[in-house]
Amino acid sequence: MSTHPNAAAAGNFQPSHEHVFLGRDHHRNERRVWLVIALTAAMMVAEIVAGTIYGSMALVADGWHMSTHAGALLITALAYSYARRHARNARFTFGTGKLGDLAGFASAVVLALVALLVGWESLSRLADPVPISFNQAILVAVLGLIVNLVSAWLLKDDHTHHHHHGHGHAHHHDDGHGHHHHGHTPDNNLRAAYMHVLADALTSVLAIVALLLGRSYGWLWADPLMGVVGALVIGRWSWGLIRDAGSVLLDAVPEGEEVREEIREALAATGDRITDIHVWQVGPGHFAAIISLASVAPKDSQTYKAMLAHIHELSHVTLETELLLDPALGEAR
Repeated sequence: MSTHPNAAAAGNFQPSHEHVFLGRDHHRNERRVWLVIALTAAMMVAEIVAGTIYGSMALVADGWHMSTHAGALLITALAYSYARRHARNARFTFGTGKLGDLAGFASAVVLALVALLVGWESLSRLADPVPISFNQAILVAVLGLIVNLVSAWLLKDDHTHHHHHGHGHAHHHDDGHGHHHHGHTPDNNLRAAYMHVLADALTSVLAIVALLLGRSYGWLWADPLMGVVGALVIGRWSWGLIRDAGSVLLDAVPEGEEVREEIREALAATGDRITDIHVWQVGPGHFAAIISLASVAPKDSQTYKAMLAHIHELSHVTLETELLLDPALGEAR
């Protein structure tokens, strides 16, 4: 028996189940990422053109660096677009909600490679310093920082928004009626884009500090040293995102354990024995569960749905019952 508790509780239960498990701000996030890509591309073109006209290699180099930045953000934008367009495609058994985690994982790997390249280049320059045009380089770093701070503001995951775009099942968010909240489930796709611009902003800040020190005191080694520091910080961020997105892809998210315990608590009142239970994330803020029950007097599906309806993250439930002839058979697991 397959049942969707939240849809039933809201009075719009449909026999044919949709599997649309997109994040609550999917459309908003997609639009903002495209806006950041446009902003980054405009900055990239401006720097390359200005650098070519004024003969500034620093501007040209940063312009091409911006192009790699736009490419990384493109992974995020295309993942949002594909997930939205194929949300109701029956080929995706549990929808396209986890596509963002796949994109986030890929972006995190790219971010880790960027950290390695920055670290290697910085160590090379420590060993063999190169002359720096400080004023030009500071101008480029400040321009880059402004663009990245605006981009970071646009991509910040705002937990106060509750736009439930594209949900296949109704969810309740009224805390005054006993509905359980486990906190915000992160959108790893948006988080990856945010980390890319944040990493770029960090390198801009470190570069400005290093360049000011170099211009004032002649410390040419400050610039590559800050590069090493930036590489280590970015590497740490990327590892955190790889771990978190990988956990979702492998169905090992800690939030799933919390939902599992709530299911156990909710069904404990029936006296039925839970013989098997699986909970996993199918999209940002969406969890699916397979529950097997053994009971001397199995309830009807509506009763079980009503008992699970308060778990608002639970978007898809498959529940099977087995008639237990001997109530003395084993303890509830």
